[in-house]
Amino acid sequence: MTPLSFLALGCGFVATALAGRLALRGIPTTGTTRTPGSAAALTAAGVAPVIWPGAPLTPKPGAAWLISAPPGDDGCPAWRDFGAASTSASWIGYLSTTGVYGDLGGGWAFEETPCNPQSREAANRVRAEDQWLSAGAHIFRLPGIYGPGRSALDRVREPGARRIVKPGQVFSRAHRDDIAAALEASFNKRAPGAIYNICDDEPAPADEVLVYAATLLNIAPPRAVAFADAGLSPAAQRFYAECKRVSNAKAKAALGWRPAFPTYREGLRDCL
Repeated sequence: MTPLSFLALGCGFVATALAGRLALRGIPTTGTTRTPGSAAALTAAGVAPVIWPGAPLTPKPGAAWLISAPPGDDGCPAWRDFGAASTSASWIGYLSTTGVYGDLGGGWAFEETPCNPQSREAANRVRAEDQWLSAGAHIFRLPGIYGPGRSALDRVREPGARRIVKPGQVFSRAHRDDIAAALEASFNKRAPGAIYNICDDEPAPADEVLVYAATLLNIAPPRAVAFADAGLSPAAQRFYAECKRVSNAKAKAALGWRPAFPTYREGLRDCL
C-alpha cells in the first residue's frame, strides 16, 4: 500500500528519516513540531512543518500517520487532539519503547511478554499504546535509538566522557535507518493492532559500545566508572536498573525486514 501522503505527529529523528525515504517515492510529508526553530529544520529536510500544539491541523484523508509525540499522564496528546479523526488514516504507526517490559534480569523480551512498566514514563507509554491500539494502530517498541550525529561516537568525544561499567548489564539498540525501513515495510504488510519490537541482533553492554566507538576514532576510551560509584541521576539509575534482551524475530517474519546494521559495529561504522 502506497500512502497518498505522510503525517508525522511529532516529527523527530526517526520520522524525518522515514520522510526522506518516502520523498524518493514522491510521497509528501507534513510534520508537527513545537518551535519555529525546529520548523525551519523540517523545511530544510523537505517536510512541511506545522507548529503543534498551536496551529490548526486537519489530517488529509488517506495519509499514513506516525505518532512519536511523548505521552503524559493521560496518555498520548496526539490521541487527545486527533484520535477522533484517525478513521481517515490509511495506516497508523505508534513509536513506543521496550521500556514497557520493565526489568527481565537479562532475559528476552518478546511482543507477547507482559508489560511491566517500572517508571512513570513507561506507564504513560503503555497507556498511549492502548489508546492507539483501539484505533487499529501498529505499535513499534524501540530500544536505544542511534544514528548519524546521535551515537556513541558523539558521546566519546564529549569532554569528561566516561563509561559506566555494570557487569552483566546489556541493552538492545536500533539504528535510525533500520527503524525507518521497518516502518516503510509495514505499509505493505498492514496488520492493524500488531506489535513489533524493532532492534538489532546483538544486545550488548553500553561500555563495550563506547570502547568500540573510541577505537573507530583512534582515541582512548572514556575512563571506566563502576555503576555503584557513578553518582547517576534518578532517571539514569532507573535506566540501568533494567536489563533485557529484545527479540526482533516477529518483525523479521511478519514484515520481511532485516536490519541493515545487525550489530552496533556496522551501525557505528555507518555513522562514522
